[in-house]
Amino acid sequence: MTYGTLMVHLELGRSNAGLLQIAGDLAERFHAGVIGIAACQPMQLVYGDSFISGDIYEQDRQELDKEMKAAEAEFRRALQMRAVTLEWRSTVMFTLLSDYLARESRSADLVITGIASGDLFDSSRSVNTGDLVMRAGRPVLVVPAAAGKVKLDRVVVGWKDTREARRAVSDALPLLKGASHVAVVEIAVEEELAAARTQIEDVAGWLNRHGIKAECLTSPSTGDDATALYAMAQDQGADVIVAGAYGHSRLREWALGGVTRDLLLRANWCSLLSH
Repeated sequence: MTYGTLMVHLELGRSNAGLLQIAGDLAERFHAGVIGIAACQPMQLVYGDSFISGDIYEQDRQELDKEMKAAEAEFRRALQMRAVTLEWRSTVMFTLLSDYLARESRSADLVITGIASGDLFDSSRSVNTGDLVMRAGRPVLVVPAAAGKVKLDRVVVGWKDTREARRAVSDALPLLKGASHVAVVEIAVEEELAAARTQIEDVAGWLNRHGIKAECLTSPSTGDDATALYAMAQDQGADVIVAGAYGHSRLREWALGGVTRDLLLRANWCSLLSH
């Protein structure tokens, strides 16, 4: 199993250098082709008493076209010597941008995206990361905004005995095989720690049969599993956290809300999420 085709999502109107650096590292590691993708919505037509001239709409169209071309140029400059093949896809659409990316992900083994600068506020330029993870049917590697050179060598698997977690660790196999250190960790209440240890030892045994050695770690829950996982990832020097995404409400709790949003999506490591 490998990642033969990567899809990297570029946000318009800003630098995507860190994201493209990681995409290039993975393309070289897996001898993969890369599809660059971008999407945005045009200026929305609002019916009412106010009037917006056709010139303003034309200026908006021209600006979108300019930003699309700039994103494609940045993509090709960054990856032309690093990927086996390059392909570019982009669109201007009125519906949710995550719908477009999820549909196009049929062409890829792994989707790479960043956290949009206006993630929850500007649906015309920003892809909702949670919606993308839920709809893609592919693993999504989320790259923090401050990412530069990330080795992707030390991986922490945040384990819960769920379908989504099993899917995530399976989706992460190519990444895990190339890692220098893998730790499978579970946070559980005191009376369930023994069972948790058995579960993650099963996971480590399965990984070992794929040629991956993994350390097993458990930690007692204190009611704030996000902070506990954060501490364990720091102790392990994690470059990547692998985790399952658990449905709309649990996804937003685990990956997109409060402390855990900071943990998985705005920390100093990447997150590979699957649903």
